[in-house]
Amino acid sequence: MPKKRRPAAGIPPAQLYRACAPDALGFATTRELEASPTVVGQQRALEALAFGTRIDRPGYNLFALGPPGTGKHTTILAELRARAAQQPPAQDWVYVHNFATPHKPRAISLPPGRAVELRDAMNGLIDELRASIPAAFESQDYQNRREAIDEEFRERQEHASEALREKAEAQGIAVIRTPTGFGMTPVRDAKLLGPEEFEKLPEKERAQVKTQIEQLQGELEALIRLGPRWDKERRGRLRELNQQVTEFTVGHPIEELQGKFAALPTVCEHLEAVRADLMDNVHGLIEAERRGGKPDSFRQGDGAGFGRYRINVLVGEADAAGAPVVYEDHPTLANLVGRVEHVPQMGTLVTDFTMIQPGALHRANGGCLLIDARSLLVQPYAWEALKRALRSDRICIESLAAMLDLVSTVTLEPEPIPLRIKVVLVGERLLYYLLGVYDPDFPEMFKVAADFEDSMPRGDGGEAAFARMLATMVDREQLLAFDREAIARVIEQGARLAGDAEKISLRLRVIADLMRETDFRAREAGAETVAREHVNAAIAARERRLDRLRERALESMLHGTLLVDTDGAAVGRVNGLTVVDLADFAFGRPVRITARVRLGAGKVVDIEREVELGGPLHSKGVLILSGFLSGHFLPEQPLSLSASLVFEQSYGGVEGDSASSAELYALLSALADVPIRQSLAVTGSVNQYGDVQAVGGVNEKIEGFFDLCRARGLTGTQGVLIPRANMRHLMLREDVVEACARGEFHVYPVGDIAAGIECLTGVPAGTRDAQGQFPADSVYGRAEARLRSYARARREFGAGHSEPAAGHADDAKP
Repeated sequence: MPKKRRPAAGIPPAQLYRACAPDALGFATTRELEASPTVVGQQRALEALAFGTRIDRPGYNLFALGPPGTGKHTTILAELRARAAQQPPAQDWVYVHNFATPHKPRAISLPPGRAVELRDAMNGLIDELRASIPAAFESQDYQNRREAIDEEFRERQEHASEALREKAEAQGIAVIRTPTGFGMTPVRDAKLLGPEEFEKLPEKERAQVKTQIEQLQGELEALIRLGPRWDKERRGRLRELNQQVTEFTVGHPIEELQGKFAALPTVCEHLEAVRADLMDNVHGLIEAERRGGKPDSFRQGDGAGFGRYRINVLVGEADAAGAPVVYEDHPTLANLVGRVEHVPQMGTLVTDFTMIQPGALHRANGGCLLIDARSLLVQPYAWEALKRALRSDRICIESLAAMLDLVSTVTLEPEPIPLRIKVVLVGERLLYYLLGVYDPDFPEMFKVAADFEDSMPRGDGGEAAFARMLATMVDREQLLAFDREAIARVIEQGARLAGDAEKISLRLRVIADLMRETDFRAREAGAETVAREHVNAAIAARERRLDRLRERALESMLHGTLLVDTDGAAVGRVNGLTVVDLADFAFGRPVRITARVRLGAGKVVDIEREVELGGPLHSKGVLILSGFLSGHFLPEQPLSLSASLVFEQSYGGVEGDSASSAELYALLSALADVPIRQSLAVTGSVNQYGDVQAVGGVNEKIEGFFDLCRARGLTGTQGVLIPRANMRHLMLREDVVEACARGEFHVYPVGDIAAGIECLTGVPAGTRDAQGQFPADSVYGRAEARLRSYARARREFGAGHSEPAAGHADDAKP
């Protein structure tokens, strides 16, 4: 047997967990710290926000990118509101009835706070007119003047008719009324002559009578033709009377309003249009009032209603302070650009300008609008509508149903409103980069990226700054005061969440949840101040709620359902480490990795990939093993082996290259026929030169193997091999650190495959001598000897007896 080597030294317990020194925080409890709104660890993002909100150029909208749970929304809203408070309020906007084109309501801009004032003033005017106009037309003075006009024209008609009748009588002709109109007949001796009697008259007399009748009929026709003219003149006189009465009734109230809004020409212009419409339609309004119904409403197509004079306040707050800041959490097309509502009326859907509803762009106009990018992109047509608004600098109210031709109703075309806004999208980094690649408009419209960090350094005052932020959180959430030991423990947990002992996670949602749950534990215990044990209790309780699957996996290994050894030694078999990520909880799970070798064509078969359970990164790691073998052994001749690698009892997908070093160890063990200690587990990726590279989830992986070893009994020989580059990431559980301090468990750092295989086997890896040969009793020497024997055997068999290349990893489908 080859000479055994002493295992490598494990990492000292002090380096397995970087504690936070409570005394260095500079306070006893968080009561001593003043609440500070300053956000820590996000200086880059805050600088981008400051730049993006100050620059007033087209296209300089912002996209805040970063992982979820880092407090992007809260931070951005706080910064936007702080800056908006220093800016002037936005203009008010109202929609009014367009008397010239009713289906195109007019938009009017007013100074801040004046829209509500105008609306209330117009409502008061309408209420006054509704009472005063009918009263004016029902007054005795109006009735007398109207009757005088009617009497004048009646007398004119009667005088004209009487004059014609007298003229006819003087000529012996009577004017009579018939069912079909007026007729004329001669009179003799006060008696109307019938046709027979008329025929008995002398012919000369009959001719004279006919001539007289024809002349009189002409005059009668002329008189009848004067009737419509006189009636038109009468109506004109009545209209003038109505206008005089209306002007007398509404003139003063409207002039009073015009004086109140004299500085706003568009409002005065609209009031003048209201006056003109009242003059023209006063009796229609009175009739609408008499009919009852809903006089407050005005529907398109119904011209008789006081509702047409109302003011639809689209945007306007009487007490607005600073520029608006709006967060739209449901950015549908209608919620962005507004909508026109409809109501059923006599079997159809109708609408009017009072039913125009504002969108988020209206409410945020003149300020800032915050939208979640993912929510925006999943809404039909919303993203395109936002781009159109930003491109054209105006808001056009669009209907999704009309765009898709889903309904056919009477609708409106509201006048577009000018847009001046700063839009801030919030989303993950992947969305930002995808939009930048696939949407050519995106870089032109969102020129400023505010990239939020997911962690911050602990050094250079980082822990103290984070402690002040935690104190602010305690004050804002009205939690019990935390002592410095408790704050130090939260900081340590933040470092574990960051996966880096030298950093603190900025996943503030998780940190805030931990603070709340800790406060709950302290209150249940009757404590007046939160201590370290309360933080530990909250962390333990949270893990307890989420670790059912971890317990089931551990139980399966303890019962032998999942085969993972923690003692003894075996050839071609190594304990790998995986991480199961369940969104809010992750845990490590050991898995057995095995390798088999035989004479072949130099191919390493990845069984996971062959059955389509291995992802591309995992397959890449396996292919790297081929590169290592080709470059490390028998450089002067081709490899002549066939090897297979597999994650045993793996029934789901395998992704990532963090097990590639473990796979290489198993392959080397099988080649060299050197057993690997099963009391050790391995994590780490490898490159073609044999360097072991850092991986993620190192703490969970170590703890997963530790839990299995502890359940079976710690022997002092058990441990985990991790990449040396991962030492800075260690923030292990307290029980793991204590076991390492007692020598019951070990964490070994390795920088290359040679160090790792020596630790796993206790046999030197081997280094080439001056003749380029590995020592015969080394792992590399034995592996190369096996490969050389394969090469000889292959030459003896000949190329025709080599294994077919089909089915190996290199030939797998991309």
